[in-house]
Amino acid sequence: MGGIAWQLSQHGWRGVLYALGGAAAGFAVFLVFYLLGGMGGGDVKLMSGFGALLGPGRLLEAALWTAAVGGLIAVGALGWKALLRRIAGSARLSARSRPMTEEEKVAADSIPYAPAITLGVWLALVPKG
Repeated sequence: MGGIAWQLSQHGWRGVLYALGGAAAGFAVFLVFYLLGGMGGGDVKLMSGFGALLGPGRLLEAALWTAAVGGLIAVGALGWKALLRRIAGSARLSARSRPMTEEEKVAADSIPYAPAITLGVWLALVPKG
């Protein structure tokens, strides 16, 4: 709603259409990943909100930056987990009295994507030149 209000204040009713187009584009960009189970619904809504602020044109650039930042975060997370496994050796990092549930395994293997989205949008807004 903030993006729509901002676009309305800047560009009038044409800005509302621009914001709605951006929100729809932001929603569509990550909807596929959400449906495949690789992303949470909050990430889809966050990108939709940024789409309302940026509009469809700048959203594509933000999505590309987001993918690059997300890839770097994923590589860093994998490296960190590998380092922890190497340090721990064959010893367990935590003394669990019960095996992990499927939800706990998924949570342990997932990384938050909101920082990647935020950095990607910020990088799209940084003046180039």
